[in-house]
Amino acid sequence: MTSSFSTMGTDRGETGETGRCRMPMGLDIVVPGAAPAELPGAGRPYPARRAHRLVARDSGEYLFVGIRGAAGVRGGSGAHGPRRPEDVFLGPGDICFYDAHDPATLDFPERFRMKVFLVPYESLGLDAADVPRLAGTPVPRASRLGSLLSPFLSELADTASSSRPPVGELLAWNAVNVLATLATERLGRDATGTPDAQTPLMARILEYIDLHLTDEDLSPETIAGAHHISARYLHRLFQDEGTTVGRWIQRRRLEACRRDLMIRARGSRTIAAVANRWGFMSATHFSRVFRAAYGMSPSEWRDSVGRGAAAGRR
Repeated sequence: MTSSFSTMGTDRGETGETGRCRMPMGLDIVVPGAAPAELPGAGRPYPARRAHRLVARDSGEYLFVGIRGAAGVRGGSGAHGPRRPEDVFLGPGDICFYDAHDPATLDFPERFRMKVFLVPYESLGLDAADVPRLAGTPVPRASRLGSLLSPFLSELADTASSSRPPVGELLAWNAVNVLATLATERLGRDATGTPDAQTPLMARILEYIDLHLTDEDLSPETIAGAHHISARYLHRLFQDEGTTVGRWIQRRRLEACRRDLMIRARGSRTIAAVANRWGFMSATHFSRVFRAAYGMSPSEWRDSVGRGAAAGRR
């Protein structure tokens, strides 16, 4: 056992689980032994079960992403309307998202292997309402992203428990980023969470926000005024894209802070100075939202990057 992992080697529960690694970033990796009857969950299922049934096309290995923390959000409302229970067919190597609070039922052959990544929805840059839209959404092994990421995730699940702390932390960070990329692609966004089809106005607004992230007075009112629209219309534009102005600004500022802390892992600039530079006036608030977004504190992120860089130079 290391300081970064808690490995449960022979824990056999209802899922036939034989191995689980708890990693940084709020990520758990579960590799069951014998073919389990159920996917790992996070609490009791809802009384009125409406989950998809996942059907395997053949024997082999299957990868699942269980999204945690969205209990009470049902139905998948939004652009795609409410989800109805339906069969989702998977092939070996496919990656499939599911709601860890309402796991899908399985119809799999006797011989198959499953690797499951359990991660909070906040760590994927999602809203709770995004989870029903992702549930039962496969990333085929034969797709562009699937062909690149399925082997990576499979290997990560096999080697995570034996990795040393700096390497394990960086692997966890990469894994969560990979899963976030998959989630945003499934939701029709690009890797930063920006909608694929932007209007020219929205593109200008997003560019303006990025250019003014360090401004203390950046607000919906200043953004709307700079683009000669009302604040109400600005809010509606972001609502149509499934987010809010404030949430988008905070996300972009957090990404800038994370990047700054990585670059300056060995520098003299304090965490408070980095936070203040990017518009966070309260260090306590910054630490809280950073942990909610990335599953670790700013100091833990900076230190893990520093140790990883030092290990790479040896």
